[in-house]
Parts: sequence; structure tokens; C-alpha cells
Amino acid sequence: MDTLKTFTQLTRLPFGKTLFSQAVCLAAPYFSSINPRVKTLEPGRCVVTMKKRRRVTNHLKTVHAIAMCNMAELAGGMLTDASIPPGARWIPAGMSVRYLKKAKSDLTATADGSELDWTQEGMIRVPVSVTDDAGEEVFHAEIEMNVKHQ
Repeated sequence: MDTLKTFTQLTRLPFGKTLFSQAVCLAAPYFSSINPRVKTLEPGRCVVTMKKRRRVTNHLKTVHAIAMCNMAELAGGMLTDASIPPGARWIPAGMSVRYLKKAKSDLTATADGSELDWTQEGMIRVPVSVTDDAGEEVFHAEIEMNVKHQ
């Protein structure tokens, strides 16, 4: 699937972003556990949102750490897929995360690859910032993407 092309085509339709997000969850079922919405997808940037609901909370009634990891991996993967040269392939190879404060609201994950050199092969570290409804960063991830050119 050409992710960026599919996103562009579907977002022209009513509820297109919802349809795209559901298609992503069909292709990679584990992402459905957070019920994400891909809001922006373009080379160098991806924005994903997630509602705070009981299913993604922990015993403290805040968003669970692994739900935020899942969200960050989705945003970082979508960004990578939209940014690498045609014919290149990628796979996540690792992730380092920092939990900065309790996530008590809906969340937005922003993967920003605008400063990254997508023409290089090998490990590319993709930064993902997760913010709460107040715009404060609650979680930060660096995802290592192993990029191979063909």
C-alpha cells in the first residue's frame, strides 16, 4: 500500500481520515487497541490523536505507558513511510522513551522528520512528541528506523 497516496485520496472524502485510520488498524491490528486517528500525514510530518478512555488507562486512571508507545510507533512509522524515497523499505529497530508527566487527557503524537536526511540508508532516529490537551509534552520517544534502499 502506498500510504501517503492512500491518505491523500481518502482525505478528499467525507470521513476520509477515519476511513484511513481504520484501514491502518486492519493492516496492523495491534494499533486498533488505541483507536488512533491519523490527522496529518506528509513527508516529514505525521500527527496522530488518541482519546483517553478506560481501555487505554492504567490503575492511576492516566493513559498507560504502552498505549503511548503504541501511538508513538504509529506516528513514527507513518512518517517514515511517507518520507523515505520510492522503493525504500523500513522496519523499527528500537525505541527509547521518556515519561515526562501523567497523561490525564486525550493525546496528540507528532512525529517530526523535517530535519532528517531520508536519502541515507541505515538507522534513522525519528523523534515523536506526545502532548496532552493543554499542549504540554507528557511523553517523548526516539524511534530507530532501519531504512534500506533497493
